[in-house]
Amino acid sequence: MQILASLLCDSASDYQGKLCILGAFDTIRAQRFPMMYPHCSLALRFLFRPGDEGEHKFTITLIDPDGNRIIPEKGEPNFNFTLKELPTDRYFVSQNFVINLQGLPILRPNAYSFDIRHNGEIAARIPLSVMQA
Repeated sequence: MQILASLLCDSASDYQGKLCILGAFDTIRAQRFPMMYPHCSLALRFLFRPGDEGEHKFTITLIDPDGNRIIPEKGEPNFNFTLKELPTDRYFVSQNFVINLQGLPILRPNAYSFDIRHNGEIAARIPLSVMQA
């Protein structure tokens, strides 16, 4: 399994297998803290090849520089994907996932990251810089 794209953005959608992304960003500026960021999306695109068949479990954790969770574990986005045998006429299969986040809690200016875990191992890290405006 290979991650082809992992982005934080204003919005994203999967349109007939195409990952449509609007407003990719990595920095938030706010005047007051703590604050709630009203809406954003994580846009992910995975590539699976022969040998990747089976169950794939993904979890997403927002952490601060010390590794502390910002979103409680029970509220973290997670999803499972089962890849069946690839058709003989395909060299690979791609799959898009869009995770919409509402009311993202930001406690203070800091460097954060979204850790994307695949079967328990970190597969990608999306950085987020939060600054005082």
